[in-house]
Amino acid sequence: MNLYSIIGGSGFIGTRLSKRLNDGGNQFQILDKSESYFYRDHYKFANVCNLNSLRDSVVDGSVIVNLAAEHRDDVRPLTLYQDVNVEGAKNICTIAREKNIQKIIFTSSVAVYGFAPIGTGEKGVIQPFNEYGRTKHEAENVFRDWQSEDPISRTLVIVRPTVVFGERNRGNVYNLLKQIASGAFIMVGNGQNRKSIAYVENVAAFLEYSLRFKPGVHIYNYVDKPDFTMNNLVQNVNRLLGKTTKTWFRLPYSIGYFIGKCFDWASLITNKRFPISAIRVKKFCANSVYNTAIHDSGFIPPVSLEEALEKTLRYEFLESHAGEHLFFSE
Repeated sequence: MNLYSIIGGSGFIGTRLSKRLNDGGNQFQILDKSESYFYRDHYKFANVCNLNSLRDSVVDGSVIVNLAAEHRDDVRPLTLYQDVNVEGAKNICTIAREKNIQKIIFTSSVAVYGFAPIGTGEKGVIQPFNEYGRTKHEAENVFRDWQSEDPISRTLVIVRPTVVFGERNRGNVYNLLKQIASGAFIMVGNGQNRKSIAYVENVAAFLEYSLRFKPGVHIYNYVDKPDFTMNNLVQNVNRLLGKTTKTWFRLPYSIGYFIGKCFDWASLITNKRFPISAIRVKKFCANSVYNTAIHDSGFIPPVSLEEALEKTLRYEFLESHAGEHLFFSE
C-alpha cells in the first residue's frame, strides 16, 4: 500500500484530503510547519524552505502531495513567494530524487493565467499579474523538469484550482458570504461578471482521484460548474438564507477602485492590513471563468455546487459552531 506524504497538509484543503484518505483506510503523513489540528497522530514537522527538515520527514518511495504555498495577496516581503513556492519546489524535487519518489501531485493555481479570457482551459496563455501567479508557474516548471528526468516512470499531476471555499475557511469567499448574510454587502460594478469557484470537498476528492494517474504529466484546472454571475451568486445566497434576492445599491467600479486605493495608501502609511484593497476590488469585478478537462479523466465531483453553497451557508450562518477550528487563507 502506498504511503502519501501531504506537504502543507495541516491547512484547509490538506485537512479535507487527509479525512478522505483516513476514511478510506489509506496510510498518510502530514508534513507541515504547523501542527495538524485534526490528525496529530499523522503529523511530522517539515518546512519546504528547509531541505533537512524534508529529508528527515519524507519517507522513501512515498507519494508526495504538495499543498504548501505562500498565497495571500498581501504577503510581505514579496521574496517569500519565491522562497516558499519556487525554492520549496526545488527542495521537494531534491528529496524526491534522493528517496526514489516516482509520483508528485502539485496544487498550483489558475492565477498562472492572470486576468484570463473567459473560458480559459489548461492550454491557456500563461500571463500572471502578481508574484503568486508567477511563482506558482515557475514551481510548475521545476516539477516538470523533475518528471522529464525519467518520463517513463515518473508521474506529475498539476492541479490549478480556482478560488476554493467551504466550511471553516476564512478566505475571500467567506468574507463575501458574511457581508451578504449580514446585509452589509454593496455590489461594486454591474454584477454581470462571472466567477468560477470550487468547493473544498470536491478539490480534495479530485486530488485523491489523481493519485491513481499513470506516468506522464497531467494538468487540470479545477472548477465546479455552473459559473455564477455575481448577481446570481448574491441572489442564491440570499435565497438560501431566506432573505430578499433584490440588490438595492450598486457602487460604480471607478469609485470602488478608488476606495481600494485609499486603503492601499493607508496600509502603506500605517503598516496595517485591511480587508479592502485595489487589487481585491479589481479581482471582484473581473470575470474569472475557466474551463476544465477534468470530465475527460472520468472524475465526478461528489457534491454539486448548489449543495456545496448550501452546506457552507448552513454551517457558517445558520448553525452554532463557536470555538471550532478555523482555516485562514485567501
